Amino acid sequence: MNAPLALLGRIGLSLIFIISGWGKIAGYAATQQYMEAMGVPGALLPLVIALELGGGLAILMGVFTRWIALALAAFSLASAALFHANFGDAAQAINFWKNVAMAGGFLMLAAHGAGMLSLDHAWNKRRDA
Repeated sequence: MNAPLALLGRIGLSLIFIISGWGKIAGYAATQQYMEAMGVPGALLPLVIALELGGGLAILMGVFTRWIALALAAFSLASAALFHANFGDAAQAINFWKNVAMAGGFLMLAAHGAGMLSLDHAWNKRRDA
């Protein structure tokens, strides 16, 4: 029962980052301008895309899960602080707490691993054999 639940949890956590990474590629210039308007160097956008898209795909497949989950937890908290800390705007406050919740999910993933339906598990099983 835990293996399918862990997989569903990874799917849920990963999809927002995969979709967001693709969206940043599609709207590269606009995203770069938004970042700069918020005081974040636009030159960091390729790293953001790599982390969102690559990290999201890694979590989806269960690859290097603990390390990627820690990176995405930190990214989620940084994004909350940099882009969503306007608590006077209800939508931004909701996005802030959404990011905090995602960070919590990633910390649970870092603590407990990807589960049996993951490449991490398959590699560990093969290594131990």
